[in-house]
Amino acid sequence: MNNAHAPAGSSILKQPLAVWAIAFACVVSFMGIGLVDPILPAIARELHATSTETSLLFTTYLLITGGAMFFTSWLSSRIGAKRTLLIGLGVIVLFAALAGLADSVGGVIGFRAGWGLGNALFISTALAAIIGASTGGTAGAIILYEAALGIGLAVGPLLGGLLGSASWRAPFFGTAVLMAVGFAAIVALLRLPKSAPAPTALSAPFRALGNRSLRVVAFAALFYNMGFFVLLAWTPFALVPLGMDDAMTLGWIFFGWGLAVAVTSVFVAPALTARMRRTTVLMIVLPALALVEGLMALLAASATALIVLVVVGGLLLGIMNTVLTEVSMDATDLPRSVASSTYSGVRFLGGAIAPPLASWLGETVFDSTSAPFVVGVVVLLISAVIVLTGRRHLKRADGVEETELETAQAISVGAD
Repeated sequence: MNNAHAPAGSSILKQPLAVWAIAFACVVSFMGIGLVDPILPAIARELHATSTETSLLFTTYLLITGGAMFFTSWLSSRIGAKRTLLIGLGVIVLFAALAGLADSVGGVIGFRAGWGLGNALFISTALAAIIGASTGGTAGAIILYEAALGIGLAVGPLLGGLLGSASWRAPFFGTAVLMAVGFAAIVALLRLPKSAPAPTALSAPFRALGNRSLRVVAFAALFYNMGFFVLLAWTPFALVPLGMDDAMTLGWIFFGWGLAVAVTSVFVAPALTARMRRTTVLMIVLPALALVEGLMALLAASATALIVLVVVGGLLLGIMNTVLTEVSMDATDLPRSVASSTYSGVRFLGGAIAPPLASWLGETVFDSTSAPFVVGVVVLLISAVIVLTGRRHLKRADGVEETELETAQAISVGAD
């Protein structure tokens, strides 16, 4: 078995303080994704909003995050990674606090958009910065990044439920405080080379989509992220008719989900990619996720089934997040910052589309809590087909490089 893509032998825990400072801020940043999950019913109830309107808390956040990510490599290559990270964190602190002060669902949605801008500046720059500052190679750095994602997704709903039990506003203020701590940690601990980075063209992330390998993984990620956010954004509303609209109850449920994401992203994904090619892992896990969401559609009337399947889904999502990110970073020889901006931008746009689409179908078109999960099945299968049909363009990410002799032999065979 080719293990060229396996994690380096050194422990991923032996990292400079700068890496841990970025990782901590990543945890808090990713907390912002799941933070609103337990308080969605409360926001809808207290601000007199529909589930579709409330789902826009995800959409505006992710839409602005995805769109702005195409420009983060251009900015960071001119002002440096540290300044870009700090600007992003500062913007998040500001808009998280403003969201907590809003008096209408429209206000919260608008301030979540500003939050998404800060998130874009921070997240795509953080991935490239962790890879650049870490020891142990790209795979170990990505595992740390995805571990931060999993921990943030686990703690976010729990914090949202805990603070949301007092008021739906409290989680937003709590995030602002934690992000301010992350800001201070990066100011104090992150030391990057003083040499000026090579400027990246404004069009570089868009031109990067001309690379077939990155295009395959980016569009697979787009549809995968749609399935991811169908599960994350719709499940709280599916549980409401079953008597589970309490913020703390939902917080614990999605804490279990996020914990599952963290565990498999750190431990299971590396074990799988050490034994099989990354694309093989993707082609196994994507249909498995589609099966989970299919079962959620069939068993939407059972709270127990939905809770168990959400956690099982988290186990699979953790594997997908790590392996898909590794593929995006290793599929091409593009600069890390450009590949990160392009991949992350397309991926988050998928997350922006899914929540309102799912809510609209479930609430308006079919009047069924099962319909959104069916959408999740469809988009996950589309993602699997993209990986399957584009696998030949992902050989570099699989650690499979054709030699000149193999290429010549392939051409001669084709000519016979």
